[in-house]
Amino acid sequence: MSIRIDRIVTRGGDGGQTSLGDGTRVSKSSDRIEAMGTVDELNAQLGVLCCYMAQDTRTAALEDEVRQIQSCLFDLGADLCLPDPDRTPSLTAEASLWLEVRLEEMRKSQQDLRSFVLPGGTLVAAHAHLARTIARRAERRVALLEQAPAETLRFLNRLSDYFFVLARHANNHGETDILWSPGRWHQKKI
Repeated sequence: MSIRIDRIVTRGGDGGQTSLGDGTRVSKSSDRIEAMGTVDELNAQLGVLCCYMAQDTRTAALEDEVRQIQSCLFDLGADLCLPDPDRTPSLTAEASLWLEVRLEEMRKSQQDLRSFVLPGGTLVAAHAHLARTIARRAERRVALLEQAPAETLRFLNRLSDYFFVLARHANNHGETDILWSPGRWHQKKI
């Protein structure tokens, strides 16, 4: 596929509207643009995550996998940008199945969960948790759309699970997870 972008500044959105892939003009505050923007935000967070993954021996081998997910998110964004209900979505059931297989492979080496896990630990884990929460928000935004593609929703749902498991992987397979301590603020002496 050849892509050519001639201009960055178009001034087409100065009035609060933007164009979808089919040329339809919509408000920048529309549910569709919110969904597309959240998917884009998730993709940007994955770029940050990859920077940290490349420097961490526990996760460096998985960086290419996250880059593949970034490409999938671009495909997903294209699907959202072209809201034709008769168009075959770019993401198929195979993409969600691939995520399921990968997260299960990582999960097998992890300690069993005995508590809720707080976001944090290593830098990779913290950024994976942030990616997880953005994926959940993207899923909620896409779910608001009329005729939301089922595979898009399924992929985003699996993606948040994937990043939870990746965060635990980065925290020594869950050994150094930060666990929730209910009522902890009550235990502090002021």
